[in-house]
Amino acid sequence: MSRIGKLPIPVPNGVNVEVKGNLVTVTGPKGTLDRTLPAQIKVRVDDGTVVCERPTESREHRSLHGLTRTLVANMVTGVSQGFTKNLELVGVGYRVQKQGSDVVLSLGYSHPIRVTPPEGISIDVADQSHFSVSGISAELVGQVAADLRKYRPPEPYKGKGIMYRGERIRRKAGKAGKAKA
Repeated sequence: MSRIGKLPIPVPNGVNVEVKGNLVTVTGPKGTLDRTLPAQIKVRVDDGTVVCERPTESREHRSLHGLTRTLVANMVTGVSQGFTKNLELVGVGYRVQKQGSDVVLSLGYSHPIRVTPPEGISIDVADQSHFSVSGISAELVGQVAADLRKYRPPEPYKGKGIMYRGERIRRKAGKAGKAKA
């Protein structure tokens, strides 16, 4: 049995979970999320918890079982608490500014990069080198953070770039650091 798939999902107060066939709708204080789940996995709501069940022990059903449970758990967490990814800029002259709902990144290119977040995502700027991406969909928050990081990924020689807060970049010695033989 799947260790993750068999765990019941607790539904906090103020969150409502509706299941119609393979469409699951979760409503909470932060918003509403809905997702069509694999038809093979049955999802049901039992007095304050959501339970996912698989029909057989086949390889496909075992893999879908854990996936389905995690997707529903992320929906419940998203509408009750939300998700946040914290990013930071490392590099001389790299900075981030908020202009309306847009974010302007100065990353050493010849032009500033203007990013408009998709609906349901907010980008908050703490200072010139720290900002965060937040929203109710874990998938969308992670994707927006990854897209922002792509503009200047961290590099291993000087450690400059956009990185997740707390991320460690494995440093390399350059040509000057090689030992002469």
